[in-house]
Amino acid sequence: MGAPMSRNPWHVAVVIPARNEEALLPRCLKSVLEACALLPVSVTTDVVVACDTSTDLTFEIAKQTLAKHGTVVATEAGAVGHARSLATELALRRYSGELRCCWLANTDADCCVPRSWLVDQLLFADQGIETVAGIVDVDSFEEHDIGVGVRFRKSYLIHEDGSHPHVHGANLGIRGDVYLRSGGWKGLTTAEDHDLWDRLLKTAARRTSTNAVKVLTSGRRVGRAPHGFAGALAAHNEMSA
Repeated sequence: MGAPMSRNPWHVAVVIPARNEEALLPRCLKSVLEACALLPVSVTTDVVVACDTSTDLTFEIAKQTLAKHGTVVATEAGAVGHARSLATELALRRYSGELRCCWLANTDADCCVPRSWLVDQLLFADQGIETVAGIVDVDSFEEHDIGVGVRFRKSYLIHEDGSHPHVHGANLGIRGDVYLRSGGWKGLTTAEDHDLWDRLLKTAARRTSTNAVKVLTSGRRVGRAPHGFAGALAAHNEMSA
C-alpha cells in the first residue's frame, strides 16, 4: 500500500502496555519507530509505553529507546486494560489538536510491527473508517509441541475478502474522538480488547476487520494476561496432531 493522502493533519499515537518485557521491548520499539518514520512528514507521531508492575529493566529500556520520540509511564495496577487506558489518556493529553485527527494505534510489547503498519491504518482512516482490527501471526512456535503452528494457522479464520472475527489489543487502531465516545479501555485483566470492540459497535462506530494490517507477536506459552492470546495458543498443545 502507498502512503495516505489525507486532508486532515493526522497525529498518530502508538500505545503499548508492557510488563517485564526487557527481552522483547527493544524489538517492538524499533519496529514502531520505523513505522513512524515511514509516515508522511505532515503526520506527527508519539509513542507511549505503560510499564505495569515490572521488576526488570522495561521502564529504563522504554525511556532510553524512545527519548524524544515518546514517553513512558509506570503503574502498579497489574491489569492490561488499566495500562492501555493510562497510556492512552497520557497520549491524548500530550496532543493538542482535534481529536478526530488523532489516530490511536495499539500494540503489545512482545510484538513486532511491519514498516507499513501505520501507513496502512491511515489509509483506512482516510476512507472514514473509525476503528481497524488487524490480525496477528506468531514469530516462533519453539515453546510448543510439534504441529501447534499448523493447527494455529488452520484455525485462525480469515474470510476470502480479508475480513475476520478476531480482535487483538496488539493490533487495534481507533480515532481519538471515537475512542472517548465509546468509553475507552476498561481496567480489565483480560479481554479488554473484545470489551472495547463490542462497545464500539453499540456507538455505531465505523469498524473494519482486515488482514491488510498485521503484526507479529511472540509465541510464548505463558503470557502476561490470564486467558489471553498466549493461553489460546498454548491450548493447541492439548489437541491431537
